[in-house]
Amino acid sequence: MLFMVIERFKNGEAAPVYQRFQEQGRMLPEGLIYLNSWTDSGFRRCFQLMECDDLRLFDEWISHWQDLVDFEIVPVLSSKEAVNSITPSS
Repeated sequence: MLFMVIERFKNGEAAPVYQRFQEQGRMLPEGLIYLNSWTDSGFRRCFQLMECDDLRLFDEWISHWQDLVDFEIVPVLSSKEAVNSITPSS
C-alpha cells in the first residue's frame, strides 16, 4: 500500500529534523519503503510518499522522530488506481 506521510515540524523548526537525518539517516524499519518527498517552501512540513504492507512499521519509525515531528499517515492511490476504482469497467 502507498501512504502520504505529512510531517509537521514541531515549533515550525526544520533544522533539528534535518540535522538528525544527516547524523542517523531515515531510521526506517525493514519493510517500510521511502519513495520520494517534498518540503513546503516555508520549511514547516514535509510530504513523504512511502510504501508498506504492515502499518505497525510506521509506529516503529515514528518513535525515532516524534520528539521533533507530528505525523499524519494517509493511505493514497495513484490517479490510475483511483480511476479504476470508481469507473465501471466496460
